[in-house]
Amino acid sequence: MIDKIFLVLATCGLSALSGCASAPPEGAEAVIVIHGLGRTPASMAILGSRLESEGFRVVRFGYPSTSEPIDVLVDRLEAEVGRCCGAGAETVHFVTHSMGGVLLRAYLAQQPRPHGGHVVMLSPPSQGSEIVDAFAESPLLRSILGPAGSRLGTDAAGIASQLPPIRFSLGIIAGDRSLNPLGSWLIPGPDDGKVGVDRARLDGAADFIVLPATHTFIMNRSDVAEEVAHFLRRGRFRQRDP
Repeated sequence: MIDKIFLVLATCGLSALSGCASAPPEGAEAVIVIHGLGRTPASMAILGSRLESEGFRVVRFGYPSTSEPIDVLVDRLEAEVGRCCGAGAETVHFVTHSMGGVLLRAYLAQQPRPHGGHVVMLSPPSQGSEIVDAFAESPLLRSILGPAGSRLGTDAAGIASQLPPIRFSLGIIAGDRSLNPLGSWLIPGPDDGKVGVDRARLDGAADFIVLPATHTFIMNRSDVAEEVAHFLRRGRFRQRDP
């Protein structure tokens, strides 16, 4: 229900949910939040608001996830980083949901220097998704997913398998609750309805935790927001504190 309300508001022109937050605290570090496939910046509104209350300057990046190829989306993200944060002017963190994590990896892989901020990915298909594999030959699904989403499979042709090793501080939060019985039937092991817990893992990540969250609503949980803020400040999740 919450997600449907967000989509209606976005359709009605709630453009304030995209772009730089207004009146950030002086000296606040920037956090760029990146939504997932088929979503809008509105889907990250609750998380963004909670991060703002923690003292971060939140930038909500919106992009046409189902209509453009990954290289064009990377160019859009690069332009947004330059517009809102400047080239190397400050520490910039990123928080992503779902395909947003793959998009961010593609962007950071093109940067000449390793990224200096922290990154938290929520339910990322770090190693692709079996759901995309299962319907790879379906013209209908490919038209729904678009050129970028259609490349989220688990095989060697998938975007995830073609990206280089990460060069940034990364924390991953996976979910293990599902609202999608068909998706969970296709995915071996625990999953969030769209991405398996094991598929969310990524070599080189600084931390990885699993919470009782679904793929669709993981970003709206208060415990997720608390873990995200903790990682952005300390480079580890709160669960790992002694």
